[in-house]
Amino acid sequence: MENWLSIYLNSALNLAYYYPLIMAYVWMIGGIYYYNKWERGRPMGGQAITLPNYPPVSILIPCHNESANLRETISILHNQNYPEFEIIAINDGSTDNTGALLDELSQSSEYLRVVHLKENQGKAMALNVGAMMSANEFLVCIDGDALLDSNATSWIMQHFIRDSHVGAVTGNPRVRTRSTLLGKIQVGEFSSIVGLIKRAQRIYGRIFSISGVVSGFRKSALQDAGYWSVDAITEDIDISWKLQLKGWDIRFEPNALCWILMPETFKGLWQQRLRWARGGVEVFTRYFSQIIHPRHRRLWLLLAEYFVSILWTYAVLSLIVLWPLMQLIPNMENTTTFSLLPGPAGLLLAITCLIQFAVSFYIDGRYEKGLGKIYYWMVWYPFIYWLINLITLAVAVPVTLLRARKKRAIWTSPDRGIHP
Repeated sequence: MENWLSIYLNSALNLAYYYPLIMAYVWMIGGIYYYNKWERGRPMGGQAITLPNYPPVSILIPCHNESANLRETISILHNQNYPEFEIIAINDGSTDNTGALLDELSQSSEYLRVVHLKENQGKAMALNVGAMMSANEFLVCIDGDALLDSNATSWIMQHFIRDSHVGAVTGNPRVRTRSTLLGKIQVGEFSSIVGLIKRAQRIYGRIFSISGVVSGFRKSALQDAGYWSVDAITEDIDISWKLQLKGWDIRFEPNALCWILMPETFKGLWQQRLRWARGGVEVFTRYFSQIIHPRHRRLWLLLAEYFVSILWTYAVLSLIVLWPLMQLIPNMENTTTFSLLPGPAGLLLAITCLIQFAVSFYIDGRYEKGLGKIYYWMVWYPFIYWLINLITLAVAVPVTLLRARKKRAIWTSPDRGIHP
């Protein structure tokens, strides 16, 4: 018993410290390589780009109870620096005045078409309807509270034009709710964690998920993959894997900027991260038999990393639970004792986190000025976001496995934070 406990504690401690340490350097190496290969020397901060041709584009906005944000969102869309586009807004059973507002806006806009769904059927269904309403091959999808940069469509389209194997392009969300500590940390998270990981994943072969708030699609690729799954908890993660399992490439375009609202309360943050965690678990349980096929071996690294992240989650939680219990057990020969206080490994991990933040802020500084002011607040990231993310993942595994399949995934209005 003592030997087994000692072996487990040693293994759990090593996993708890060295998994995030190793992955931080994997992400930094991949991110730096991506920057040197595709970003250095290019126009900065979403500047205009010239394309060899400009295929028509449909911009889809699925929305549910977005009356507080839609006027600004659609107004900004009219400034797209792209010669031929239309806007299709899908009102998914809103219970506020979203429908009336969209009808009003369509009267004064030559670009805007409005589709009304009688009942709330979920974001995936709204996107499917919008795609069917569009006669164009290329779609750009944003949320009803997002502000799309004027050159974002052009930056997304250049990938489709240059490579016929590209099925989707994920943009670069920038957090604009930063009035609280949670908001400030999220600004840094999307730069130092989300953006860096997408760069690294693009280098290593496959991307875990597009950003549902800003992404572009080739409609023929969507048709090949069966469009968005209406029963998926997170339609963006699900469509990413469906496309890649069909052999389509997904690209990351950091110049496709989009300013978004994020939760600034613990309740809103918890609900968001639990949904993300459940979506990840659902994808791997749903498509596992396909992923492990040898022809999809480029996805195996993502599968392995996600599996290890689950082990890491339960290892850390078990250490947190065991620590007070171990204080009550008399010291036994051959039994490892441990402390939750940072030791040499913890200090190395903390320094690595600061290095990662610095590297990612330097890379992302091309797209948003003043990120250095957020650097100080990122010291709180491990204490707040790591804890929330690991608890939500621990909860998501059993909850998702017990969830009934084919149940329609409808949406509710999320926490939009405190507007700037």
